[in-house]
Amino acid sequence: MKSAPTLQAGPRPGRAVVIGSGFGGLAAAIRLSVRGWQVQVVEALPTPGGRARVHHVDGHVFDAGPTIITVPHLFEDLWRLAGRRFSDDVQLHALDTYYRVRFDDGRWFDYSGDPARMRAEVARFNPSDLAGYDRLVAASDVAYEEGFVKLGPVAFDNIGHLVGALPNMVRMRGWRTIWQLVCSHLKDPALRVVFSFHPLLIGGNPMKVTSSYSLIHTLERRFGVHWAMGGTGALINAMVRLLADRGVPVRCSAPVERILVDGRRTHGVELAGGERIAADIVVSNADTATTYNRLLAHVPRRTWSDGALARRKYSMGLFVWYFGTNRRWDDVPHHQMVLGPRYEGLLTDIFLRHRLGPDFSLYLHRPSATDPSVAPPGHDTFYALAPVPHLDSGTDWAREAESFRQRVQERLEQTVLPGLGRHIVASHVTTPQHFQDELRSYKGAAFGMEPRLLQSAWFRPHNRSEDVDGLYLVGAGTHPGAGVPGVLMSAQALETVLPPVPAGSLAGAAGWPLPVEAA
Repeated sequence: MKSAPTLQAGPRPGRAVVIGSGFGGLAAAIRLSVRGWQVQVVEALPTPGGRARVHHVDGHVFDAGPTIITVPHLFEDLWRLAGRRFSDDVQLHALDTYYRVRFDDGRWFDYSGDPARMRAEVARFNPSDLAGYDRLVAASDVAYEEGFVKLGPVAFDNIGHLVGALPNMVRMRGWRTIWQLVCSHLKDPALRVVFSFHPLLIGGNPMKVTSSYSLIHTLERRFGVHWAMGGTGALINAMVRLLADRGVPVRCSAPVERILVDGRRTHGVELAGGERIAADIVVSNADTATTYNRLLAHVPRRTWSDGALARRKYSMGLFVWYFGTNRRWDDVPHHQMVLGPRYEGLLTDIFLRHRLGPDFSLYLHRPSATDPSVAPPGHDTFYALAPVPHLDSGTDWAREAESFRQRVQERLEQTVLPGLGRHIVASHVTTPQHFQDELRSYKGAAFGMEPRLLQSAWFRPHNRSEDVDGLYLVGAGTHPGAGVPGVLMSAQALETVLPPVPAGSLAGAAGWPLPVEAA
């Protein structure tokens, strides 16, 4: 009698560990799984999302991080790669007015994607600036084509990529700051603010950030500004479900203590409890500076040493007050900038002097204007965000947070939310100290390195690590930078530098020193 044939196990695909479950990490995990990698995601926080996590307080849903979606097709591409339709899982709502920019004197500018309405708003402030506005739109379009379309997906992995991008930078005149670009076209002081503040949305000082980021104007105009119904957390949850359907686990409450390296090559990660997970490649969606100076503290680094990281310029910190009310303010739009009396001086205090000044400007987010699911019936959900210096300011936020919150409340009561104090029923505060302690953000900077010219593209930490073989980076701290489109495109750029999937590389590795955890 013949014995039954022995079943031979086929070669196991290469293993990839993704550190962090922000938009960049989840997008990278989706792309890796589609390419054939066996992937697992490890997240330090109790819930997925990283900086896009969600706070739930007394029936109010507070998105902790990004609040707008400007390039929906980047999400649609991920779903298409996985053989699914994005619209089946997430409902996006296009906003009519993108932002209201309210000045300290009570005037406001309603910023939208409608060309006629935008020209009317410009004319309402200064009709003589209409021609300059048209030139600014044209310059933004050039920056979009040269910077976003042509250079966004490029990994800038070697000097050749830098040399190849020089003609694009020349066409964009990228050596100018966005403030210089705007001032060269517009004369009205208020309009100069309206069309230069956008770099703050990605952690940059408009007085220092390269003018190539004027492409944000074109992104918004061409693709719109959208809200994900249910909040940004609905997007994160949809990505986690998409990964689960592909057999990719997302493990929360699993902080990585260090990236394991033998010689120059990574072979996995070690969690805080001592558990080791073997991998052929590691993709870090953690803060880039923290990846190098904390997770790789034990590894000699030639390019991103602790000193090199310390010499870089970092984004501002954020003070965010999340609050819910037992009444509605239906005259308040979804997005509003409540500006203080200073612009240039405040930016100097935040980015250059690292000083918590006497005044502030606010981004007031009211998602319940669009989405009733984020607040109990008859209630409103808000957050008020103030750009502040990162932790080099020396501010003791444990002592200062409540007094600063009270100042924010007073400012809102004086401007757009009269009587606010009588109606607050939910409250939560986040400071730069929280960004450092909970999100492991270097210096408590909310967006990583500031996107100046010499901290962008090739000059930014590369998607393929220069110091450790087999280590890759995605997220705000690497190319192309912060903002939801940037971190999604970092996962796209990652694909261009990944090695082929190794067949059974760990399974047959003689003497492989680490236990391989079952997925």
